[in-house]
Amino acid sequence: MAPQDKNTPPPLPEPLRVAVADSHTHLDMQDSSVEEALAKAASVGVTTVVQVGCDLAGSRWAAETAAAHDSVHATVALHPNEAPRIVLGDPLDGASRSDSDKGGGGRRAGWSRQGAREPGGDSALDEALAEIDRLAALPQVRGVGETGLDYFRTGPEGMAAQEASFRAHIEIAKRHDKALVIHDREAHDDVLRILREEGAPDRVVFHCYSGDAGMAKICAAAGYFMSFAGNVTFKNAQHLRDALAVAPPELVLVETDAPFLTPAPYRGRANAPYLIPVTLRAMAEVTSVTEDAMATAVAANTARAFGY
Repeated sequence: MAPQDKNTPPPLPEPLRVAVADSHTHLDMQDSSVEEALAKAASVGVTTVVQVGCDLAGSRWAAETAAAHDSVHATVALHPNEAPRIVLGDPLDGASRSDSDKGGGGRRAGWSRQGAREPGGDSALDEALAEIDRLAALPQVRGVGETGLDYFRTGPEGMAAQEASFRAHIEIAKRHDKALVIHDREAHDDVLRILREEGAPDRVVFHCYSGDAGMAKICAAAGYFMSFAGNVTFKNAQHLRDALAVAPPELVLVETDAPFLTPAPYRGRANAPYLIPVTLRAMAEVTSVTEDAMATAVAANTARAFGY
């Protein structure tokens, strides 16, 4: 792909015959307006989106946007990389690895709506979690997340805050009977362990599923949903295709994680909900089912996962 092509939005895919949902997107991080993004998605059969919060401002925005649009459902949370920033403040530039495959540049990269801040300690985290708890009670908020553990972007100094935040989000999801949306990056064993220790909510979604086939079997045995993103189409992601192949069809979702993880052949360009058909068709090919069968399954699964 020529460098200049990365600034060109991918073309509209052929519309799906069976309407589906994008189970995880970030409309607030995309260039188009909400109305434009929803209309473009609907034109190709993506008629529902789950807008995911990553910090307090983003979670408030998700709830407000879901209240204003019937086709949008919200989830609210402190991202695993947000909790350490609240407790410890921002590290010096270069103090952590960059999130290069998502366009970040370390924890000072500005992905958080909250901006840089001074260390707030545990009390600041408790205050932020109380606000997430308040938002989680709203009817348009269908899930608590994305929460979990991320050992790629947060170093050892931030792990205690991450774990405390994750455990608190599990409790919030259970108390409000909302889906728990998990961000799990290089932390599979600890995420599964904490779910066992705390007792998982009735509905758990592994967003941007990143485990292998063995982990998929563990998730299936526990009844956890596995949501596959555009990276399932990447050449170096055979482990994801192997996991999808063994995942029970009743536990499979599809997502964009837009504007990140754009599916092949458009990797490197900005993602958006209208590209769900590209990923879904690749998933149907991996599992040897028809496009309509895959769409029917993920549509029903997403509605069941998020209770709409």
